[in-house]
Amino acid sequence: MRTEVLWVSIAAMVALTGTAAADSRLAGVTMPDTIAVDGKPLTLNGMGLREATFLKLDVYVAGLYVERVSSNPGLLIARDEVKQLVLRFVRDVDRSDIVKAWNDGFRNNATVPIKTIQPLIDQFDGWMPAFRKGDTLMMTYVPGQGVNVKVNNVQKGVINQADFARSLFAIWLGARPPTGDLRRGLLGNHPRT
Repeated sequence: MRTEVLWVSIAAMVALTGTAAADSRLAGVTMPDTIAVDGKPLTLNGMGLREATFLKLDVYVAGLYVERVSSNPGLLIARDEVKQLVLRFVRDVDRSDIVKAWNDGFRNNATVPIKTIQPLIDQFDGWMPAFRKGDTLMMTYVPGQGVNVKVNNVQKGVINQADFARSLFAIWLGARPPTGDLRRGLLGNHPRT
């Protein structure tokens, strides 16, 4: 009887270990495959590497978490569901460079006329510091609450406007992302659902 209990206990431990969340890795950055935000389980849709200049210098690794994985960028942008974009910087970036990158991204991909969200873009830009290697920028959208922006797990603020949220995620998922490889990485290899 004690032997059976022992084997059942071992089997249970193996089963629990096997169901533990796995991690994904890219360019030396590891991100969990699943997280929870506002009580919702999110899955890592994909990871992408932002490279800059003709030298292809690594700048940050981005991970996109969503409620339902998809490789359809329009659907990922439009879904009014919890989603999170995490950027882990692998190189120092000046504040002026990061603000320019975001402004270019909004100009190239905004889902509404940019003038309608410009004050919100200015507010978002105002929260940006100079980023150092190892820093994390986290942008989490929760329907009805808006986009919560954190730098190194310190909340910078919340922008509660759905058009801004869609335009923000479109920077990376829209027709003119920072790089095609970054966008493809975030879209993963999922069925187009």
